[in-house]
Amino acid sequence: MTNTADTPTNPGSTRLYPRTLPHADGEIALRRMDAADAGAVLAFAQALPTHDLLFLPRDITQPKVMDAWVRAIARGDIDSVLAVRDDKVLGCAAVIRDPHSWSRHVAELRVLVEPALRGSGLGQQLAQEGCALAMEQGHEKVVAQMTVDQRGAIAVFQALGFRPEALLSKHVKDREGRAHDLVVLCQDVAQVEAQMRAYGVTEAF
Repeated sequence: MTNTADTPTNPGSTRLYPRTLPHADGEIALRRMDAADAGAVLAFAQALPTHDLLFLPRDITQPKVMDAWVRAIARGDIDSVLAVRDDKVLGCAAVIRDPHSWSRHVAELRVLVEPALRGSGLGQQLAQEGCALAMEQGHEKVVAQMTVDQRGAIAVFQALGFRPEALLSKHVKDREGRAHDLVVLCQDVAQVEAQMRAYGVTEAF
């Protein structure tokens, strides 16, 4: 993985990468995902518990799905930020948008973190980074979804101003055929920005 540029991949973004995060187990680098990262991200996804992937519309443990992800990044339809230490992917955040849809004002935020680092604050940092990217891109609403039993993830998003908006009953099935409910959480960007201004915060996160 050789992405070392300190300028945004997306020309509309002003957020600079790579950037270093302090962490109890050693510094973690935040940087943009690009085509050279496909193998490392695939290995990261394949090591995750299957249940962690149920909220995704496609199985990212499949190489062809990872290839599609990389192509979407190249088109500018996805911004992906990786959390990396010693060339190992520890987590990622993806901001997905469809500029040609009726919901082009809405971005979807997806966050995945290595199980060993859950509860360490990395998931919140990645979610915060994704929200900041969506905010600077002018999105009016950010949505995230997850299975209802992922209480830790739900708490992370609620701390960032997301609120439950829908429950999709038996919306996904795991590889054993068991059905699971998904909860959809939403963030009103204008409301969050107003709260930030009220607290004297002038830049997104």
